[in-house]
Order: sequence, then C-alpha cells, then structure tokens
Amino acid sequence: MRIDIISIFPDYLAPLELSLLGRARVGGLIDIRTHDLRRWTHDRHHTVDDTPYGGGAGMVMKPEPWGEAIDSVVASDAPTDVASDAPTIVASAALTPLLIVPSPSGTRLTQPMAERLAAEPWLVLACGRYEGIDQRVIDHYSQQLSVEEISIGDFVLNGGEVAAMVIVEAVARLLPGFVGNAASLTEESHAIGGLLEYPVYTKPASWRGRDVPSVLLSGDHGKIAAWRHEQALRRTAKRRPDLLHSSESVHLSDLGSTLMVTRATRADAPELLTLQRGCWVSEAQANDALGIPPLVESLADVRDGIETWTTFVVRAGGRLVGSARARLDEGCWRVGRLMVAPDLQGRGLGRWLLEHIEAQAPPEAHTFELFTGSRSAGNLRRYRKAGYRASSEPPPEPGVVVLRKPRRR
Repeated sequence: MRIDIISIFPDYLAPLELSLLGRARVGGLIDIRTHDLRRWTHDRHHTVDDTPYGGGAGMVMKPEPWGEAIDSVVASDAPTDVASDAPTIVASAALTPLLIVPSPSGTRLTQPMAERLAAEPWLVLACGRYEGIDQRVIDHYSQQLSVEEISIGDFVLNGGEVAAMVIVEAVARLLPGFVGNAASLTEESHAIGGLLEYPVYTKPASWRGRDVPSVLLSGDHGKIAAWRHEQALRRTAKRRPDLLHSSESVHLSDLGSTLMVTRATRADAPELLTLQRGCWVSEAQANDALGIPPLVESLADVRDGIETWTTFVVRAGGRLVGSARARLDEGCWRVGRLMVAPDLQGRGLGRWLLEHIEAQAPPEAHTFELFTGSRSAGNLRRYRKAGYRASSEPPPEPGVVVLRKPRRR
C-alpha cells in the first residue's frame, strides 16, 4: 500500500517512522511519503491561507497550493492532461488514489471503515489547518477521484496531522504481515461482533490483593471463551451501549454493573406506559382480564406511580426494554410491574430485574411480596424458582395469586 500525506508541518508526522509502522516501512510492506504543502506556493512568504469570504474568525487554506500539490502527487504515478487550467487526472483504476481529508465535519472513523480503507492500494491524505481547506478543492477532486472527509471523533484539533496518523495506523495494522500474530486482530475492541475487548490479565496471578479471575486459570477453553464474551458484552453495554443491538445487550448476567439501569423519572412515563401495555396483553389473554390496571392506566397514573414507587428502568441502546418497582408496606417489600419487552423475554433480564429490585429493599423489610394471575403458568413457575410461594391469605381480587418469600440476611 502507498500512502501520501500532504501537510504544512511534515515533521509532525515523524512518529510514523517508529514501532511496527516504521518496521513495516523498512520492510516494504507500506510506502509512506510526506510532502510539504509550501513547496507548491510561489510567493516569498510561502502563503497557504487567506481570510474567509463572508467574514468570520480564522483563516482558510487557499485552493491554489492544494490543487498543485494534489496534482503533483497523483501525477507521480499517473499521466495527466494539462491542456486546461483545471487538469483532469487520467489514470488506471489500480493507480487512482483515494483522497482523504481529515475533518471534524467528516464521517466518523470506525473499524469497518478502516478495514475498507486497508483494501485500497493508494491513499492520499490532505491535512488541513486553521478553518479548513477551501471547499472548492474537495468539490473539484470529487469529480476526478474518490474523496472522503473523515473525522476521528466529535472534537476539534489544531490540524489534520494527528488525525492522519490515527487513520494511517488504524489502516496499516490491518495489512497482511503487519502484525506478527494475525489472530490478535480478531480478539480486540471493535473486531468480530463490534464489541469492546474483554479485560486482559498476565502474571503474577495475584497483585496487591487482586486476583486474576479463576476461570482464566482453569484451563477450560470453553468456559474461558464464554467468560470473555460475557465480559465483552458487559463492558460494551456500560461504556458504549450504542454499539449494541438491544437483543445482544440483555445477554448480560449482571446489568447492575452498567449504566443502563437507572431510577425512573417522570420523563420515562410515556415509554413505561407503552411498555406495560405491550407486556400485559398476554397476561390479560391468559387470565381473561382485559381490565387489569397496566392495560387501563392513563399517562397521569403512570407518572403518579413513579412518584409513589421505587421504580427502575433498563435501557439498551437508548430503548427502554424493562422495568420493575417496589415499595415498603409494614415491613413487606411489595414488588410490582416487573416487565420486559416482549421481543426480549426469555433471556434472563426478568430474573435479573427481580433480583435487582429485591436488593433495593430497605433494612426494615423482612418479606418480599408480589402477585400474578392464577392462570399465568409461566410467571408462577418462574417466581417459584426464585423462592416465592403462594400466600395463605385471601387474594385482593379473584383470579390473583399472592406470592411471598422471606428475606434472607
């Protein structure tokens, strides 16, 4: 692969000579060439910028030096037709570079994008400064080359050099032969599955009172793989829930360690109303009870419930996918509205929610209580498995089963 980088500070790119990238350059795996934009200026001050049309702060990089620089770099391996003031580049597909302009207004760099760029034979990176490069440069070359504006994040840098180095390293390390152990590329953040990487450990097995997880010392590669996958899911859900599809995020066995579980606020009421109506339809059908409160409550009722109950909501990728609530009544922690979005049921989230809401009980609570429909066989089975048993007291209304279990300290 060949990479040309144009900058007014080519010395800024000296780190590209170091480490694995420097070794790859010496070994001929990658050909990186840096170019000083000021070579293509024609005044004694080597001017590359001017004030912006329309006014405003800052300076804009002039189109003339950029046009000459890009033409010259591309022409080094491809013939050009210079019969007009706006040369048209004529090159075979194999010799036509992809022009990349690092910019905070560009498309965000991702691992899949890096993989796509790694398949290109030739990249040219144009490192802008100040307020950026005159838009006409990008528009002009978009008619002759493939041009992409790329951002490395939602922030602004002084120039494109740092971003260019990030892009180069993200791309170069994917080239065959760049990394000694190619398998390591499949077990890192944003690789297969798009998850963040699981925590890693090395010797010694114990350090400052902290031990390596026992599963990693077990020698059971199946259990190790399962543990690593779960840890990757957990870390991704906590730090980058936007990377997860909601059906993946709820595979976690301990959502309590993520930022997805929060106390409900009144702003959650509209989504809670929608969720509870979707969740209680099957209950109403099973128990022939279309008038059960979750199906007939108003938005105001749901808001009042948030105020009077300790209510938690679970979000996956921004979507509200589960909730549970409880309140103390004469030493009894009464659990209610335990619900999971219908498309995500059967994945363990309901069981976790029950454990989570139980854990919120104040010290004076000595009993847990909840109720469900007498014909809700699935619920009865799940609650029995969780330690609940039918109460001998009469139910508050026909068709309801009251379930209780003592709190274990």
